[in-house]
Amino acid sequence: MTHKPLDLAKARVLISNDDGIEAPGLKLLERIMRRLAREVWVVAPESEQSAAGHSLTLRRPLRVRKLSARRYAVDGTPTDAVLLAIHQVMKDGHPDLVLSGINRGGNLGEDVTYSGTVAAAMEATLLGFPAIALSLFTDDHRAAKWATSEHWTGETVRRLTAMTWPKSVLMNVNFPDVAANSVTGIEATRQGRRKIGSEFTEGVDPRGEPYFWIGSQRGEDRRRRGTDLEAVSRGAISVTPLSMDMTHEPSLRGLKAVLP
Repeated sequence: MTHKPLDLAKARVLISNDDGIEAPGLKLLERIMRRLAREVWVVAPESEQSAAGHSLTLRRPLRVRKLSARRYAVDGTPTDAVLLAIHQVMKDGHPDLVLSGINRGGNLGEDVTYSGTVAAAMEATLLGFPAIALSLFTDDHRAAKWATSEHWTGETVRRLTAMTWPKSVLMNVNFPDVAANSVTGIEATRQGRRKIGSEFTEGVDPRGEPYFWIGSQRGEDRRRRGTDLEAVSRGAISVTPLSMDMTHEPSLRGLKAVLP
């Protein structure tokens, strides 16, 4: 089963994210898509949910707040937002395309397992809708180059929606940390290696209790050709197809050979 090419001018688009309903990247993506698509809906978390992963709220009720026409905030995770958008907010007319982002910060390598941005696209994919996650690779100590995303998002989304891809796959896009006119192109890449959590800050809270704070330092390999990390490091836009089927086929074949 595959998603067919999509005519954006006739499409109903749902936008979500993990940085929250007031995030500049979401507002930028909304503005871009309103120029390209027939109808744009926004259903996003009320507050920042970075690194929420594909978490779902089960232990408390969720609330949806209407901000304006076709614009809603959900007091939950990115997964909650997409689930409620499709089953409740847009139940009378489902989206033709789901976009998540634009995230401030790259979602590369193992980031995708933690990322709420990718999780929103993942939930849409599991529900049967074509989905694209969009992130802007940036240095935390410098201003984000939103102009690069603004210049290249439309072209990137147009190219991807003109394609056919499997229904079990989402597209993960990362824009490089360079000026728009320095982007070298749009490249197909594989997931690289980039693991967060190698830096901790230790302290004592006002009550005298010790704590640990996970820092942003990552162990990463930017030199491996063909990966998302290597591409954005060269100034290219990285597009990585991510599969919802995480079965490792060679290991499965090996297991079948030794297990009854």
